[in-house]
Amino acid sequence: MTKNVRVRFAPSPTGPLHIGGVRTALFNYLFAKKHNGTFILRIEDTDQNRYVEGAEQYIIDALNWCGIQFDEGMDNNEKHGPYRQSERKHLYKQYADALIANGNAYYAFDTAETLDFHRTDHEAKGKTFIYNWHNRLKLSNSLSLSTEEVKAKLDAGEDYVIRFKSPQDETLHLTDIIRGDIKIDTNVLDDKVLFKSDGMPTYHLANIVDDHLMEITHVIRGEEWLPSLALHFQLYKAFGWEAPEFAHLPLILKPTGKGKLSKRDGDKLGFPVFPLLWKDPKTNEVSRGYKEDGYFPEAMVNFLAFLGWNPGTEQEIFSLDELINAFELERVNKSGARFDPDKIKWFNHQYMQEQNNDELAEVFKNLHSELATIDVNYISIVVGMIKERATFVSDFWELSSYFFQAPLSYDEKASKKAFKEGTNDIMTKVISIINTIEDFSVETLQTEIKGWITTNNIGFGQVMMPLRLALVGALQGPDVFDIMFMIGKEESIKRIEKAIATL
Repeated sequence: MTKNVRVRFAPSPTGPLHIGGVRTALFNYLFAKKHNGTFILRIEDTDQNRYVEGAEQYIIDALNWCGIQFDEGMDNNEKHGPYRQSERKHLYKQYADALIANGNAYYAFDTAETLDFHRTDHEAKGKTFIYNWHNRLKLSNSLSLSTEEVKAKLDAGEDYVIRFKSPQDETLHLTDIIRGDIKIDTNVLDDKVLFKSDGMPTYHLANIVDDHLMEITHVIRGEEWLPSLALHFQLYKAFGWEAPEFAHLPLILKPTGKGKLSKRDGDKLGFPVFPLLWKDPKTNEVSRGYKEDGYFPEAMVNFLAFLGWNPGTEQEIFSLDELINAFELERVNKSGARFDPDKIKWFNHQYMQEQNNDELAEVFKNLHSELATIDVNYISIVVGMIKERATFVSDFWELSSYFFQAPLSYDEKASKKAFKEGTNDIMTKVISIINTIEDFSVETLQTEIKGWITTNNIGFGQVMMPLRLALVGALQGPDVFDIMFMIGKEESIKRIEKAIATL
């Protein structure tokens, strides 16, 4: 790729960043880094009516948590700034005026009531009202009015919009990196509003002008923007600018049924759809986040990368650097990618195994007051023994509580299976063997107890099952001798004695 790659992620601060948005940011980031390019964050806040307090900072925090660092953006390398569209609004009017001057746009003075009348009238006739070539000369605009009439309306301060003049009887030939060649009949396109009399551009004009001024080479965005491709392509042509290359990512679909993934799906099925916890400033409603639910950012990023893309190999676990090296837009699928809540748990389990035990121990200790007085080094050893069965740090206590306190009860089904006639005598003998052991190491425990079992021709299950139950309270956990070594000689004997007395 010869040109200097520049891509942007341009969310609107209208609420929390959906994981679909995170994936869009990720694919832009991977593409930029693959080609030694620049990844830009731009906040598209032209619609001030939908602006939500705290949403912009949430977007930045979410990207930072995921490790998706932007090269240019607010307070960061602002050579093409400002990066908030609301701070760039002084730029757009001149470009709207330029389109009017070259005949590619026009003033429209139609009132909301007039447009509503036409829509209703069309619906009554079973038609759809489209403002374009077939009716614009019958409506109130600078194409149907005289120059004097237009000037009079502008001088009088009448409300207006500036609309793009979509061509008639043309076929657009467009190219999308993911979807290939696209043909569009311009007769079905409407004359989109580009600018409003309140001095604010619409998304379409601001987006194109900003992408041009920021020298964006590739626009990688969600499939929902595909219907806007024709207009955006035409705007570049109308300005006489070179258009960037476009790539429209597939939708992220709900786990079951049809349609794209929504917050409602997450609420219904019990998983987050936002990277971080979000508290709505208006309603105080709290939405769960992947961070607070105990997911590792690397796991979420790895999972999202596979929603619509695959490397063409069997490999599934990728570091961020590996994703950068492997990523190709040509390997992104056209069809929607179904969200699988179990699969992201699988990724989190895989990443759990790679985490540092000392760091996990600190997190674990902070979660449980029962661990306040326990040495973190001891906790770290325990974590190393049980994390292979854990998906989240929140799973640790259930998997390891017996390392820190004696079982308060015994699994009923396991008790019937492990403690039978003669078991108490066997366990009493095990206590006497333990008492004789001076070197209370895993190896010595294993040698002495297993040697006694073999010598006396006793079934291993007759000893090991009730021994595990006495120590753990259930038939689970790592090696019995590891548990005994960790909790110590005195505690091991105490627990076996309690099980004999109880069971």
